[in-house]
Amino acid sequence: MNMDHSTLAVISEINRFNIVEYLLGGPKPVGEISQKLHMTQPKTSKHLRVLADAGVVDVQIKAQQRIYSLSPQKFEEIDEWISQFKKLWEQRLDRLDKMFKKAPGPKGTNENKF
Repeated sequence: MNMDHSTLAVISEINRFNIVEYLLGGPKPVGEISQKLHMTQPKTSKHLRVLADAGVVDVQIKAQQRIYSLSPQKFEEIDEWISQFKKLWEQRLDRLDKMFKKAPGPKGTNENKF
């Protein structure tokens, strides 16, 4: 899986990270995001534009409001990339579990010490 590393760079900036976390609750207008995260609307709009350009958020225009939501496609790509590391740790934890099961128990018992 080849994930665009710039996606993680975009999300790693603290204000954008906070916006992404806030949008987990569902679509929000820019004014609400600004108010909740204690940022000016121009600053919030700038960060949302960066997130939108990276494909992290989608924008829908309703009347004079811009409603932002997380882009499922981008997070599916991130999840697919992270799953490679999950597999690695699962394999390592399986090996560790096997070691524990083979370890002798305390003297005079047949139980392992873990």
